[in-house]
Amino acid sequence: MSQVETGNKVPDFSLPASGGDTFALSGLKKKKLVIYFYPKDNTPGCTNEAQDFRDLYPEFAGAGAEVVGVSRDSVRTHDNFVAKLHLPFKLLSDADETLCKLFGVLKQKVMYGRRVWGIERSTFLIDEKGVLRQEWRKVRVKGHAEEVLTAVRDL
Repeated sequence: MSQVETGNKVPDFSLPASGGDTFALSGLKKKKLVIYFYPKDNTPGCTNEAQDFRDLYPEFAGAGAEVVGVSRDSVRTHDNFVAKLHLPFKLLSDADETLCKLFGVLKQKVMYGRRVWGIERSTFLIDEKGVLRQEWRKVRVKGHAEEVLTAVRDL
């Protein structure tokens, strides 16, 4: 599966989601979609990012957008993270890295002196027709959700 590029239609995908659901791109009707990829549930940066999207979620919804978070964590881990932070949106489990590969967010990192593959914090904005309109890579958490919200409103 090749990486999707800005301006191109995103292929339909389906992944297990928090709450025992399955999330499919084709299931969104006339909504924009913000997909944010993050390394791991219950880590400081990922917790802050989830809280920022949570706090702005009513504004995303008001602008006609759905928000989903994606990591390689299990649905069970996601369910605990959602409950702990009272997240109003779904977290998708990409254990087999299908969506990570589609969006090209897997990068080699060095952890404790060892090279490992991990998710580079990234966000993607898809319009109502399923076209990738904007991407943010190597995201810094502070102020990011607000920047994405501005882009959603401008779309």
